[in-house]
Amino acid sequence: MPETAPVPTFSSVWERAVRARADETFLIFEDPNCQVTQWTYQQFDSDVQRVAARLYAEGVGAGSCVHLALTNCPTFVAVWLAANRLGAWIVPADPLGKEPEFAEQIERTCPTVGFCSTSRITQYRAAAANAAAVAAVPAVLAGSTPAEPMTVIEIDETDASFALFGESGFSAWAEPKPTDLAAVMFTSGTTGRPKGVSVTQANYAFAGEVMAQAAGLTAQDRQLVVLPLFHANAQYYSFASAIWVGASVALMHTFSASGFLPQAARHQATCASLFAAPLRMILARGGPVEGLRLRHCWFAQNLAEDQYQTICDWFGCRPRQLYGMTETIPAVLTDEPTNPRPDSMGFVTRGCEVEIHDSNGARCADDELGEVVVRGTPGITIFAGYFEDPATIAANYRGEWFRTGDRARRGGEGRFFFDGRRSDVLKVAGENVSTVEIESVLCAHPLVLEASVVGAPDPIRDEVPMAFVVAADAANPPEPEDLLKWCDGRLSKHKQPRGVTMLSELPRTSVGKIRKFLLEDSVQQGVGVS
Repeated sequence: MPETAPVPTFSSVWERAVRARADETFLIFEDPNCQVTQWTYQQFDSDVQRVAARLYAEGVGAGSCVHLALTNCPTFVAVWLAANRLGAWIVPADPLGKEPEFAEQIERTCPTVGFCSTSRITQYRAAAANAAAVAAVPAVLAGSTPAEPMTVIEIDETDASFALFGESGFSAWAEPKPTDLAAVMFTSGTTGRPKGVSVTQANYAFAGEVMAQAAGLTAQDRQLVVLPLFHANAQYYSFASAIWVGASVALMHTFSASGFLPQAARHQATCASLFAAPLRMILARGGPVEGLRLRHCWFAQNLAEDQYQTICDWFGCRPRQLYGMTETIPAVLTDEPTNPRPDSMGFVTRGCEVEIHDSNGARCADDELGEVVVRGTPGITIFAGYFEDPATIAANYRGEWFRTGDRARRGGEGRFFFDGRRSDVLKVAGENVSTVEIESVLCAHPLVLEASVVGAPDPIRDEVPMAFVVAADAANPPEPEDLLKWCDGRLSKHKQPRGVTMLSELPRTSVGKIRKFLLEDSVQQGVGVS
C-alpha cells in the first residue's frame, strides 16, 4: 500500500513558504493614515523571530496561551505565527469587546501574555485583573499559590517597525504535532456562554490548502484583507490560503466601504473575501474605479440579483458565495468559478463532506429542507472540539456528523440553498450573535424581570438584535435608553440591541415557552433598523 502523506502543521507551512518565497512579497500593510509598509517572506520571518524572542522571554512555550485583542496590524500576524512556531496557541478576541468579555476569555484560557492597543489598555488591564482575582479564589481555598497573572503588552497598532520587540532573534523552535492546539476562537452559541472553538495546527494547514485550491490561488495572487483578523474568515480563507501557496496579502487596518475598491486597485489585489453586508455598504457608499485586477472574491450570505450584477460590474469579476463556520475550518460549500449564483451557497468543497439531514438524522432527499451537517476528522479536517466543554461537543454531534443548526436544501444538480438558521443565533453583518447572551445581560439589570431578543431585518447588516423586556416592577420600569447604555458597557457593538420594547409580559405557550415567532412578526413589519 502507498504511504500516507504526513499531515502538515501550520508552522511547517509557514517555514516552507519562507524557504520557497524568501525574496517575494508576503505582506503589505496600510495603516489608518494610509502609510504603507511592505515585507518579503524572509523580512517578515525575521520579525516573527523577534516577536518569538519576546514571547519566550515572557514564559511562552509549548502549550502556552497568548491572548490577542488587536485590530488588523502586522503585530497580530507576527504574534500568531510566532506563537504557533513556539508550540503555543492564540486566543484572538474582538478588540472592541467589553471588559466582561475579555475577563471571561482570560479566566477560561489562562494566557501567559496578552496584547492590546494602548488606546484601549485601561479596560483590558481591568479585565486581566478581574480574571486573575476570580481564578485565584479556587487556588487559595485549596491552599495553593495562585498562578501568576498574565503579562500585558501594549501595542501601537499603527507602528509597523516592531521596535517594541528588540533586535534579538529566535531559532529554538518547537516541533508541534498536527493535532496540537493552535488557537481557541470564541464564538456565540445557543447556551449564552460563548463557545471556544479549538483549532489545531493541522486545521490551519487544511484550511489553507482547501481554500487555496477552491479559489485557484497561485503564488502570483494577492489577497486583500479588510475583514477583522480575529475572525475565522480572514485567518482561514485569506491568510492561511496565501501562505499555503506563497501568495501575498494586502492588509487594511479596517474596512472602508468607500475605500475598498480604491484600495484593491492601489495594492493590485487579485482576490478578496467579504460578507453580503459589506458588499451592500460598498454599493451604498462606493463606486467603480479604474485599475482593478480583481479576478476572484468570496462572499457569504445571499445578495439580490440586481445588487449582485452591480457588484460584478464594479469588481470586474463574478464573486462566488461560500458557506462555512469557525468549526468547519474551510468553507465546506463553495460556488463554482463559472456561472456562480448569488442565491446559492454552491457545491460541496473538494476535500469536505456535507449532507442535509432530517430531524431523525436521515439524509434528506433532493430539494427537501433539513439541517446542514458536516463530517471530518476532528483536529485535522474539522475543529478539534469546544475548549474544555465536552458536553457542548456531544450536543452538537449526531454520530460522526457535526450539526451546524443551519437549514438548507440540496438541489438535484448538487447546489445548496440556505433556508435560515437556528432560532437563538442571529447573523449580524456576518457575525454570529447569541440572543441568549444578550438576554442574559439584559436580565442582569436590577430593574429587569425577563427579556427576549429576536432579529430584525436590516438592509445593510442582514439582521440586528431587538429586545423585548418585562420590568421587575411594573410601577418602576427601566427606561429603554438606560438598558441600551447597560448593554453598551457589557457587549460588543454587533451584539448590542438596536431597540428595546417594554412589555407587560412575554407571549408564552401553554407549557411556558416564549413564543418568539410572535415577537419576530412584530419586528418583521419594519424595513430595517437604523
